[in-house]
Amino acid sequence: MDGSPSAKRLDISHRRILLLALPMTLSHVTTPLLGLVDATVIGRLGEAHLLGAVALGAVIFDFVFWSFGSLRMATAGLTAQATGAGTRHEVDLTLARAFLVAGMTGLLLILLQRPIATLAFSMAGASQAVTDALSTYFFIRIWAAPFTLANYVILGSTLGRGRTDLGLLLQVVINVANIVFTMALVLGSGLGIAGASIGTALAEVLGVGLGIVVLRRLGSNPLAVTWHEVLNRTAMLQTLAMNRDIMIRNVALILAFSIFSALGARSGDVTLAANAVLYNMFLVGGYFLDGFATAAETLCGQCVGARDERGFRRAIRLSLGWCIGFGFAVSSLFLIGGGLFIDFVSTNPDVRAYAREYLVFAALTPLLGAAAFAFDGIYTGATWTRSMRDLMVLAFLVYGAILLVARDLGNTALWIALLTFLSARGLGQFILYPRLAKKTFASLS
Repeated sequence: MDGSPSAKRLDISHRRILLLALPMTLSHVTTPLLGLVDATVIGRLGEAHLLGAVALGAVIFDFVFWSFGSLRMATAGLTAQATGAGTRHEVDLTLARAFLVAGMTGLLLILLQRPIATLAFSMAGASQAVTDALSTYFFIRIWAAPFTLANYVILGSTLGRGRTDLGLLLQVVINVANIVFTMALVLGSGLGIAGASIGTALAEVLGVGLGIVVLRRLGSNPLAVTWHEVLNRTAMLQTLAMNRDIMIRNVALILAFSIFSALGARSGDVTLAANAVLYNMFLVGGYFLDGFATAAETLCGQCVGARDERGFRRAIRLSLGWCIGFGFAVSSLFLIGGGLFIDFVSTNPDVRAYAREYLVFAALTPLLGAAAFAFDGIYTGATWTRSMRDLMVLAFLVYGAILLVARDLGNTALWIALLTFLSARGLGQFILYPRLAKKTFASLS
């Protein structure tokens, strides 16, 4: 608690929120450029099936790797608490345990590459030409799995320390390296789609190398800890439990968005295309809100580690305020300029007209989802991952119930269900957090 001898006050201010949030916002904004460049480079080869294979490959790996995005979030939360407590050795132990989990998970994905590919390819249902090219892409890139997951750990460790500037640097280097390697191998060496997958794999390897250098400059040395400490039963079980909870949360989130796309596709090509345009608008809004979620994750975690309850509650207020404020601003921008965005993305008059009918729904997603973004960061930093998982599953059930009850409303039901899903997550977390905070700081006193 505040008055305990070991408690210390942290700097929780608007300025610090912005210094943490803005670099990660820039990082999220640069990420879509990667897929665009990959598609453009392969597209210049003039083979439609190659472009389709790269697009499908990106979707498959996004699903597989994002499911293990728990490595970044769990590492960030635990590192933030260790940083707040001033225990550098625990920071290194957290890093070592996360690297161990990332390495084992990456190797498991490599061992299971055949069944994963069989399932993914069958679900894709692409032509034989696309499937053949996709096979080449998949069975090369999968070997980078341990490095991709290790980069999640490195990013989480830098964010937990409050060094979002270094997180931005690492993400930009990986993305730029990917672009350079892909262009050199595809266009320069004539390796085709194999060059695209090799380029991505090399960029991940480079990212790990640079990340380790960055961590060493920050004073970390995970190799200095002993196996006995790393494999401490209580700490290792906590690491695994957090990753499990966040993974379940991530999968539920992926399923919700996948169901949204799949049900839209059943309504026809125009509905599918219009929803895709508007869904991209939602993703753009998410890029802005994610930065403030990262700030909340870092500050709340450090306050728990420092036993600074007053700072923790201020961090929640400021994070929520900035997230909701940005959500309102982005929603207003979408309402005003959404028509221009639709016209830029699609030239089809039917798609444009249909998308405009549902523009107000898409425009509301940043505002109604703002609290969920902020609380995801708050809950991760405080390591309330079990509650975050349970609330996500509950919101998913509400989402499914609305889709079932309102199915006669067609596409309108999809958007109502999505907005309710986003709102329910934030509302549930808001209702529960005071009790969780009281319990957490009571256990620290």
